[in-house]
Amino acid sequence: MPSLPSLGLRSRNGRARTPHRTQTPLSASVVDCAVYVDGRRLPGTWTHDEAVEEVRERGSGFVWIGLHEPTAAQINGIAETFGLHELAVEDAVHAHQRPKLERYDSTLFMVLKTVRYLATELRSAADDLVETGELMVFAGRDFVITVRHGRYSGLATVRGRLEADPEQLALGPSAVLHGIADHVVDTYLEVTEAFQEDIDEIEAEVFAPRTKIDAPQIYLMKREAMELKRAVMPLTKPLQRLAEGYLPMVPDEVRSYFRDVEDHLAKVSEQVGSFDELLTTLVDATLAKITLQQNTDMRKISAWVAIISTPTMIAGIYGMNFDQMPEVHWKFGYPLVLLVMLLACVVLFHIFRRNKWL
Repeated sequence: MPSLPSLGLRSRNGRARTPHRTQTPLSASVVDCAVYVDGRRLPGTWTHDEAVEEVRERGSGFVWIGLHEPTAAQINGIAETFGLHELAVEDAVHAHQRPKLERYDSTLFMVLKTVRYLATELRSAADDLVETGELMVFAGRDFVITVRHGRYSGLATVRGRLEADPEQLALGPSAVLHGIADHVVDTYLEVTEAFQEDIDEIEAEVFAPRTKIDAPQIYLMKREAMELKRAVMPLTKPLQRLAEGYLPMVPDEVRSYFRDVEDHLAKVSEQVGSFDELLTTLVDATLAKITLQQNTDMRKISAWVAIISTPTMIAGIYGMNFDQMPEVHWKFGYPLVLLVMLLACVVLFHIFRRNKWL
């Protein structure tokens, strides 16, 4: 393949493009790479080098690159091109970060947790109900780089929605950051609604009479509620910083949108906090119901033991074969003893039934 200078490569706007010493190919981890000018996507397929050069030659617009679980080798070229901080790049590659917002010179680095409720698929498997992933966003003056980890952290719907609203997208990288945060918090709302429905169902089962209680399911939901809490709660401070104007690269027009996302997150946080309290109550109620059921079973067992022990005691006495025993040589003695045994059992049965032991 001929080198770039021999091709006389020109930019999309017709101007001559300065050749690079190295042309990094489109990485296998790149899901999409696009250039947006005045809120509209420019046609064509771009490498990250071509995209950023186009934007900087024009002096307007920005680049949006989407990556999915890149390795360190795959992201190094992009990090060098856009001047990403090595600590943030390391976090983006290795994942397993708490939601946070950090500033490296003129670049923002934000980590968000994605969640998906999988109760239908996993109820029979007795496995996790909430599957989490991670989204890392690098936002600079003329670029947005998103790094996704997990199967359910796709941003195709976010990109499509923003591309359908050029006026919003024209606000720049901060508008993309808002769109991603709004999408993530909306999924939190969906998950909490599904979670609430399952908790209501379990609550009805716990307090309904004569129902089989699935205590392990309640413990599982409590554990998943804590996982959801770890994803939601730490995001509060980053959204506050974005909404309250601490970061000059976020324009005033976008801050109002972040305030709306912050309000939605506050609603989610309240629900998630209530889940933990409610599930704790259900665990206590379940244990109390199980204890009550065990006590009831023990009373029934004790009652039947008392009933059976009476004829057993009488039979044991007459089984000692002494000569001098009441009615031993009377011809009606045997039926009389049987009748006494039967009457004793019937009387005891009615006594225990009246006292609700049986």
